[in-house]
Amino acid sequence: MNGAIPETIAFDIYGTLIDTHGLIAMLQCHAGDNASRFSQLWRQKQLEYSFRRGVMRQYRDFGVCTAQALHYACLSFGVSLTENETSSLLNAYRALPIFEDVTEGLGNAKDAGFRLYAFSNGKAADIIQLLDHADISRYFIDIISVDEVQSFKPDPLVYRHFLEQAAAKAENAWMVSANPFDVIGAVSAGMKSAWVQRSPDVIMDPWEIVPTAVIQHLSGLAVAITGWRKA
Repeated sequence: MNGAIPETIAFDIYGTLIDTHGLIAMLQCHAGDNASRFSQLWRQKQLEYSFRRGVMRQYRDFGVCTAQALHYACLSFGVSLTENETSSLLNAYRALPIFEDVTEGLGNAKDAGFRLYAFSNGKAADIIQLLDHADISRYFIDIISVDEVQSFKPDPLVYRHFLEQAAAKAENAWMVSANPFDVIGAVSAGMKSAWVQRSPDVIMDPWEIVPTAVIQHLSGLAVAITGWRKA
């Protein structure tokens, strides 16, 4: 880092490190050929519920949003789950797989001297379980959860909370996320951002707020941040 202040990196978890559509095979047992669409709706409503609760100041933790979104998807597709089947799906959500580029990307970022944090809408206990299951906990200094301030991304409050907990200044802090709303939220709060665009079919919201960097794979994150700093 040539004596410069090391960059602090906040890694989003769901959808960035962890594949939120990693339960398709399990969902096929309940939704059949609609499993992929079911998974998409489940994720869509999970995020929508968190947004709505954040705006309404009617906080319930991310696990509640996930469970209620699952219920909505079941109603939408006419799927009837037993209590045990519901519990099995929600438990499996705490052991979702990581994307294939994650381990290399985290390793490269850590080797580059950056300060790595997990920063999530999820409760800390759930994130610990996910990271331990994926064997990537060792890369992070700490886990910072929005649950600690009882709001959700992209509320500016949660990004300020991250900076305070990580003892970082916004100008030296990056939000790394595959979720456009998270990228926009972080930049709006004064942070820099790297958008992980894993598919060309995924587009960034056409706002006046844009990512600081765009990468297609997490393995290129360290090079992108280093290159931006030298530019």
